[in-house]
Amino acid sequence: MKILANDGLSKSGIDALEKGGFEVLDVKVAQNQLENYINDNSIDAILVGTATQVQQELMDNCPSLKLIGLCGVNMENIDVDYAIDNGLYVINAPKAASSSVAELVFSHLFGMVRFLHSSNREMPLEGDSRFAALQKAYAQGTELRGKTLGIIGFDKTGQEVAKIAIGLGMTVLATDNQVQNASITLEFFNNQKMVFAIDTIPLDGVLKEADFISLHTSEQEDYILTAKEFDKMKDGVGIINTAKGGILHEVDLVKAIEEGKVQYAGLDVYETQPTPAVQLLMNPEISLTPNIGASTLEAQERTGLELAKQIIELLR
Repeated sequence: MKILANDGLSKSGIDALEKGGFEVLDVKVAQNQLENYINDNSIDAILVGTATQVQQELMDNCPSLKLIGLCGVNMENIDVDYAIDNGLYVINAPKAASSSVAELVFSHLFGMVRFLHSSNREMPLEGDSRFAALQKAYAQGTELRGKTLGIIGFDKTGQEVAKIAIGLGMTVLATDNQVQNASITLEFFNNQKMVFAIDTIPLDGVLKEADFISLHTSEQEDYILTAKEFDKMKDGVGIINTAKGGILHEVDLVKAIEEGKVQYAGLDVYETQPTPAVQLLMNPEISLTPNIGASTLEAQERTGLELAKQIIELLR
């Protein structure tokens, strides 16, 4: 059987598939040539990232396809329901990138509370001429220790975020419609462990008490945070979204920043991805990354191995 890794696959994933008897074609085929390539090469499974679209027309015109795999979390580029209705397997490895996403959350948080997202723009331009002024401008940073982090969506990634927050000495409040409680285990370098039990609470409690709020709910068809929710938050709150574009109302966010309700925000995903709104890109209070939450070498290795394991189980 042939596997097309159209947006790449880790070497460990390729090795596992080849050891399992599959032929892996690790090539990048342009979207407008994808249908012909799949049919010409009798491709049985296609693995994609977020760059390749796998929609109804492609599935209809490529009868050899049996499986679609996503090297990521959000399946917005795949017509999942249509694939399943037509007997195709659709797989991903959502837990493989949890640690990577959690660390990106804190990359934004650490940067924002010390204004790194702004000073990294200003220092190259004016660091040699206005050093003292910039030093004064960025001297009002705060610490994360002792602050309260609200986590909306307490799945594996939300729990990984909680681990880091607890390690920093933060208070953690979490809300989730499906998860009532979770045991958070911190593992240390000397093999010691500590377990913390966290019970989730209603959303309003998180909104009212949190100094920072991180979004980790992806299975939503509507906004989670709009002007209504911002009004319930503390003044000067910080917002992080590494989950999914379209669950945070970006126009309302910008307005909340302008009014001082939100002091800063960190965004890795966007409503109009891959062309984020200019008002976000140019806002000095927003820390920006281009959807890289799952994009670490370690996460890619784990994802490749997990996808390979599922493919072998389903198709061999």
